[in-house]
Amino acid sequence: MDQLQNVILALQELEQDPSTPRNVKARLASTIKVLNEKSETSIKVSKALHELEDLTEDSNVQSYTRTQLFNIVSLLEIV
Repeated sequence: MDQLQNVILALQELEQDPSTPRNVKARLASTIKVLNEKSETSIKVSKALHELEDLTEDSNVQSYTRTQLFNIVSLLEIV
């Protein structure tokens, strides 16, 4: 399985977490949709990184969720 698929699986897992707020779940779903697009990988990764950076600054995101987001961002940066 390639690195991008691992990132998508991690995002889906976080999205399905019952403790994740609805607005955060919606942004995670949007990020997953971007990563599944049929466009150039670098463009998809750039869009996803921007979305995830915004999420890490969201006050509704709990600290352990934010840590998971940082881990996903670091995975995306090496794609």
